[in-house]
Amino acid sequence: MASSSLSKPDLRRKPPSTGTRVSVLVPLPFPGPLDYLAPMPLEPGDLVTVPLGRRETVGCVWETDRTLPADFALPVGRELPLERLRPVVGKLDVRPLPQSLRRFIDWVAAYTLTPPGLVLAMATRIHLKDAPKPTLGWVRTEAPEGDLRITPARRSVLNFASSIPMSTAELGDRSGASAAVIRGLATAGLLREAVIAPAAPFGLPDPAHGAPKLSEEQAEVAQELCSPVEAGRFQVTLLEGVTGSGKTEVYFEAVAACLAKGKQVLVLLPEIALSAQWTDRFIRRFGAEPAIWHSDLGAKRRRETWRAVAEGNARVVVGARSALFLPFADLGLVVVDEEHESAFKQEEGVMYHGRDMAVVRARLADAPAILVSATPSLETLANVESGRYRHELLTARHGGATLPDVSLVDMRADPPERGLFLSPKLCTAIDETLEKGEQAMLFLNRRGYAPLTLCRACGHRMQCPNCSAWLVEHRARGILTCHHCGHNERIPKDCPECHAENSLVPIGPGIERITEEAKLRFPEAKLLVMSSDTLGSPAATAEAVRKISDGEVNLIIGTQIVAKGWHFPKLTLVGVVDADLGLGGGDLRAAERTVQLLHQVAGRAGRAEHRGRVLLQSYVGEHPVMTALVSNDFQTFMEQEAEQRRPSFWPPYGRLAALIVSAPNADAADALAREIALSAPEREGVQVLGPAPAPLAVLRGRHRRRLLLRTMRGIAVQPILRQWLGDIKPTGGARVDIDIDPISFL
Repeated sequence: MASSSLSKPDLRRKPPSTGTRVSVLVPLPFPGPLDYLAPMPLEPGDLVTVPLGRRETVGCVWETDRTLPADFALPVGRELPLERLRPVVGKLDVRPLPQSLRRFIDWVAAYTLTPPGLVLAMATRIHLKDAPKPTLGWVRTEAPEGDLRITPARRSVLNFASSIPMSTAELGDRSGASAAVIRGLATAGLLREAVIAPAAPFGLPDPAHGAPKLSEEQAEVAQELCSPVEAGRFQVTLLEGVTGSGKTEVYFEAVAACLAKGKQVLVLLPEIALSAQWTDRFIRRFGAEPAIWHSDLGAKRRRETWRAVAEGNARVVVGARSALFLPFADLGLVVVDEEHESAFKQEEGVMYHGRDMAVVRARLADAPAILVSATPSLETLANVESGRYRHELLTARHGGATLPDVSLVDMRADPPERGLFLSPKLCTAIDETLEKGEQAMLFLNRRGYAPLTLCRACGHRMQCPNCSAWLVEHRARGILTCHHCGHNERIPKDCPECHAENSLVPIGPGIERITEEAKLRFPEAKLLVMSSDTLGSPAATAEAVRKISDGEVNLIIGTQIVAKGWHFPKLTLVGVVDADLGLGGGDLRAAERTVQLLHQVAGRAGRAEHRGRVLLQSYVGEHPVMTALVSNDFQTFMEQEAEQRRPSFWPPYGRLAALIVSAPNADAADALAREIALSAPEREGVQVLGPAPAPLAVLRGRHRRRLLLRTMRGIAVQPILRQWLGDIKPTGGARVDIDIDPISFL
């Protein structure tokens, strides 16, 4: 992407005496845009190269009149005289960032209390200055052949050459002529060089291709989703439906309506792994691939996709939460699939929730948003209850399939053998399933072999040197690892504390340990393990899905990745190894997240003609989560959850903001946390909890303390935080990170 032809040395040494002031936002943590001198015409949204210190960076021309609420006003720097401004170096050869995206960047920055430049970085971090080299080819000219002797080889080249550029290699292959013959025709003026347009990595979806036959209920819901798309108005709709009810096919009708209007669609998925099966379904429906956006894409593909989105050529984009920051030319619909998933929350850098920001992105583009889930979040249900969101419900599984039977295995009454983790009842059910030629699944949301390794001689626990967390044994790789900071070390033979030989023992099961047990218990089974450790890419996930769909495996063992929206027609039994996992720890949303996860896992069973079964191994069968799962009464559970949170103003009936204080040593962290606590706001409807050591008191070598600001629903936390922390100046490597609407409390 070439910059303008302005002479950089002249602009640096001899700033022009004339020009206009322009505000440029750069992707760095400044409180707002910086002023520069514009020696060329520039408009808001233009991407430019500007000097910054001794280097250059890419920035975006920003509006001087920033339309934000008064409470969200961003700091403005002191205005320099025109003659002291440094000039813009050049303008990049890309489309300007649309106004809706610039407003979105400002909104996210103000809401999350993040410098706007860091939000801009998420929209432009694709090496914009690295212009792709054009690929050149040959086209036929109108020049007469004249006196040039036209040999058979030359005639063949001229016959194949046209107004569409072809490379030397392609033209040579088609005509049978050599490169020298082609160059000779170019010298004679009968061919000329032309740029070959890069082939898009996706096609043009056809809204009329592969239209499905919907049930009466599905068709009615689809029409309700299409209505705001066709009207081109902002509206948020929750699409709730039991697992297997065809939610994807239904919202595809809204996608088709948007495509028919010539507008663009953004679909957010919580996990990259989901994109493989989702893309296959999309191709069957629309006859072309969507554009895909996630962190695993190479730099070249990211640049191509970014340009295609900006130019309107990428009609449908499916991606992770970062796709929200793509420069859509004409966004007409936003879909958030599995809206309840906590994976939509980014918890480092700019801390934002992809679901909530997707609604904002749609509103700023005046486009409808669809939130999709079989187990909606309490936040979304509260918005439905208040009338802010519409609600559409699919009550029946597609094609006459029925919901699975869910039952508990009381591990107190029916325990496994000593040292094992699969109960006799679950093992018998797996045997019966495999004998019938059907597939079974074992689910455990824990990676590795064991979550804890300790010495049976002295009780020493293997802990991360950088974090206050146990090291997880990964026996297949022979290592102990920290899933928080990535620290790895070899599994020692002797205890590092007391040096007792062969005294280290694994405590508790991970998915590797369950796989080891399953291989011994079901030696004839064809096993497949699905976890982030075994599926390192979307391609690997797609291959695993293919094996399951083709019946090459009959026993799947997986972590939470297996809970995500998969459709496996031959899968009839799901066994949850530890249904109680996730209920402890005092997390505000522990019960809600557990019931959502296990309901989704259960929904993988019996999605075709054979009825499914789900067995939950639990030591607390009387827990409300277990009652809700067995009775398939998600609504009553969520109503009870709401009643517990409403009186004390816990979200979604109040607002939260977490302050995470961290420092290289404990004393510095404690001192800064105390300073913040002493200046805490005192007003009605506002409460400050803490400071207290974080559950992960040490993370990546930094000591952490937490404070929690809680307010009533009608009180915004951002103005309070700006005033509260305005005079706090961390020193000595300490810092304060702010997490608005926290999901994790670690």
